[in-house]
Amino acid sequence: MCGRFAFYSPHEAIVRLFGVNESPEVAPHYNIAPTQFVAVVRAGQDQSRRLSMLYWGLVPYWAGEKSIGARMINARAETLNDKPAFRNAYRTRRCLVLADGYYEWQRSQSVKQPHFIHLASGEPFGMAGLWETWRDPANGERLESCTIVTTTPAASVAHLHDRMPVIVPPAAHAEWLDPGNQDTGRLARLLAPFPSAALASHAVGLRVNSARNDEPDLVLAAGVE
Repeated sequence: MCGRFAFYSPHEAIVRLFGVNESPEVAPHYNIAPTQFVAVVRAGQDQSRRLSMLYWGLVPYWAGEKSIGARMINARAETLNDKPAFRNAYRTRRCLVLADGYYEWQRSQSVKQPHFIHLASGEPFGMAGLWETWRDPANGERLESCTIVTTTPAASVAHLHDRMPVIVPPAAHAEWLDPGNQDTGRLARLLAPFPSAALASHAVGLRVNSARNDEPDLVLAAGVE
């Protein structure tokens, strides 16, 4: 799964790597948790890309209340076409959730040791996401929310968890983001584990366990100041 991640790359990297035409400044965060707002890239019908802040935890348009989103922070790649909450979004409302790395926990004796998984290149990346629009039936307020698609893990991180977020390579950004592309059979090819050789990971301090902590040193290797 993907239940916590970090995104702190500067504005210039967002523009360069994700080709956005509209990109507000995004504050760096080192311990992003579900139900917070996250930076995503979406494409319009004219293929122009924009960056938006969406609520993490997809709230289907038919939901009676927002709280359902807390249970929909991830969507399994294998069942996107089957789940009513994700099926339509998979066809036409896809996005990239921006990250510099994500956390997973490995049990070691009595302690669950957090690890930070990132690209070996140090570049930020886009996780495959789906988005949805919901209106609160009580007051009509509009909410845009998203979920992160997960798949089986790359061999290099399989010892940490049996799932990982789908990382969409830059060459496939256009195909994934195109709202006119409804060929889910072809899109399914993108929902594969990222190459092991392109990933790196290291143990980090236990302070990341609390979502209240959000400082740059959270992503550093344990014991590194």
